Amino acid sequence: MGKGDGKDIGKGEAVELEVGGRTVRLSSPDKVYFPERGYTKLDVARYYLAVADGITRALRDRPTTMERYLHGVEGESFYQKRAPKNLPDWIPSARITFPSGRTADEVCPTEPAAVLWAANLGCLTFHPWAVRSGRPDHPDELRIDLDPQPGTDFTDAVAVAHELRSLLQELGMTGWPKTSGGRGLHVFVPIKAQWTFTEVRRAAIAVGRELERRMEGRVTTSWWKEERGARIFVDFNQTARDRTMASAYSIRPKPHAPVSAPLRWAELDDVQPRDFDLSTMPKRYAELGDVHADMEEESYGLEPLLELADRDEHERGLGDMPYPPDYPKMPGEPKRVQPSRAAGRGGQP
Repeated sequence: MGKGDGKDIGKGEAVELEVGGRTVRLSSPDKVYFPERGYTKLDVARYYLAVADGITRALRDRPTTMERYLHGVEGESFYQKRAPKNLPDWIPSARITFPSGRTADEVCPTEPAAVLWAANLGCLTFHPWAVRSGRPDHPDELRIDLDPQPGTDFTDAVAVAHELRSLLQELGMTGWPKTSGGRGLHVFVPIKAQWTFTEVRRAAIAVGRELERRMEGRVTTSWWKEERGARIFVDFNQTARDRTMASAYSIRPKPHAPVSAPLRWAELDDVQPRDFDLSTMPKRYAELGDVHADMEEESYGLEPLLELADRDEHERGLGDMPYPPDYPKMPGEPKRVQPSRAAGRGGQP
């Protein structure tokens, strides 16, 4: 891949790509999307062709928000939540409900051609919901976001991920790690689609609090940045309704074109996020295939984590945590005010 891949294509001249028995038209294939590396729109499309089965597995039947960059990573971008009016009839959509109660029909990819169609619209990053189209109010993945704060890095997140793996194993569960495409790590746990977003979020909070106890001073669940310090933040609000994470194999909009890379636990200590980008991931995929291909073979119940949440509440007095500011006030949620501001107002928001 590289700048030379589109040399023989005239400026603005469309090409057609074949995938899964469908033909997808790619307009302006020589448009440069990543100036630092010289990668073009055609390079992006060829990348998604190279990892087609893997990203389709990550997106299949999931309502998906498209992060679009019409003029490359140095241009303006936007998140498209609603399916466009020109959605082909062979790409399904799924109706989801936002925290406000409003609804929208989102693109719901089921085949590789849908990924290429989105890439033609300038979609670099795919943000799938943790639900399937058939049960849009019941997540089937518990997604743990290990987010390095200033003073920490990917290596610190890896240490927390290993402790998380031990915790999950004790509870009879298996997690699947991947790079975020930035400095952090994501660990996805397949769960049975029996619980609400509120219950799944409660389980994520319980995970974070248990990691805080096991790795005191190295992990935090503090929602307010001023309280986090140089620790790994377990971002429990990423499990709230309408919060999403970049899918496995998604390209991230950074100058060097990194991608969110699925990993095996055994290689976690030997890799860095910059190892995986638009040019290196196709080679890795050709050698190893989708290392998360078996992820959906077993799903787990949330009972052990909800029992842990109950103990936190009844024995330790630890209740709910703040939601993001744009969410409706939830029952039992503490006040949404920074501790420093609350102190200055006698504890009142």
